[in-house]
Amino acid sequence: MSRGRAALGRPRPRSQRRRDVGFAAASCAVLAVYNNVTGMLPWHRRRYTLLNVCATGAALGAAAASGLTATDVGLGHGELAPGLRLGSAAAAATAGGWVLIAAGPATRPVLRDDRIAGLSGREVAYQALVRIPLGTVLWEETAFRGVLQAALGRVMPAGAAVAVTSGVFGIWHIAPTAAALRINGLAGGPGRTLAGVGAGVAATAAGGVLLSWLRTRSGSLAAPILLHLATNCGGALAAWVIARREPQDAR
Repeated sequence: MSRGRAALGRPRPRSQRRRDVGFAAASCAVLAVYNNVTGMLPWHRRRYTLLNVCATGAALGAAAASGLTATDVGLGHGELAPGLRLGSAAAAATAGGWVLIAAGPATRPVLRDDRIAGLSGREVAYQALVRIPLGTVLWEETAFRGVLQAALGRVMPAGAAVAVTSGVFGIWHIAPTAAALRINGLAGGPGRTLAGVGAGVAATAAGGVLLSWLRTRSGSLAAPILLHLATNCGGALAAWVIARREPQDAR
C-alpha cells in the first residue's frame, strides 16, 4: 500500500480527527452550494473556465493544507498507468455508445440539445477542447473524486464516502439540470420541472458512483477524468453533428 493510502486509514489524534471532520463537512457544504450559486451570477458564463481552473487550484491547496497528499487525491505517479488503462477502456466504450445512439433513428432524439445545436464549428471546438476539459471535467473530478472523496475517506468507511461524494455530486447538478430543461423546452409546470430535476440529480449521482469506483479501483484521477471527458465531450460533439445533419424542422 502506498504511503498516501495508508495515511487515510491510520489512527489520528482526536484533535486532528476533529479538523478532518470539519474539513470534510466544509467541503460537502461548499460543493453543494458552489455550482448552484455561481451559475446564477451574470458574469459566470463568460468567466466559467478561468473561474473553475482557479477553483481547482484552491481545492488542491486546501487539501494539502488539511494533510491530504497527492496520492490521497489521486494524483500520485505510481497509480497513473493503471488509471490511464482503466480510464481509456471506459472512455472507448462510452465513445462507442455515443456512436450507436447517433446511428439509431429511435435513439437519436436523445441527443437533442439546443445549447449545442446553435454553436458554430469554432464554438463547439472551444467547448470540446477547452471549456469542458478544463472548466468542467478537471474541476469536478479534482473536487469530487479527488479532494472530497479523500477527505470523507479519512472520517468514514470507504463505501459511505463514495455514497456521500456521489450524493453531493448529484446536488451540484440541480441548477444546471433546471437550466437545461428550460432551454430545451422540457420544463413545463412546476411538477414536471421538479420531476426532471430529480431525475437529473439521481442520474448524475449514479454516474458519480461509477466515477468513484474508477477512482478507487485504479487509485488515480486519470480514470474518472477520461470517462468524464468521453461522456461530456462525446455527447456534445454527437449532438452538434446530428443537429447539423438533420433539417431544422425535423428537430
